[in-house]
Amino acid sequence: MANIKSAKKRVLITEKKTQQNKAIKTALKTQIKKFLAAVNAGDKEAAEKLYPETVSAIDSACSKGILHKNNASNKKAKLAKRLNALSA
Repeated sequence: MANIKSAKKRVLITEKKTQQNKAIKTALKTQIKKFLAAVNAGDKEAAEKLYPETVSAIDSACSKGILHKNNASNKKAKLAKRLNALSA
């Protein structure tokens, strides 16, 4: 570990932020899996209910800097495409 006090503090802060980012990313992946499970099961009603929640989770991760805005848009577009394919 570092010797300088500020460097020690940065190490602790980095560890804490890493844990927070990991928790947000895990929750996001879980939400996406729930949505995809509903789509794969052919449950249109559940998928339509989960879609806004999933998009909200993606936007939240994007605003916190965990996802790049283009990556977030790409994910949302793919999910919308899956939902629309289910409706058709």
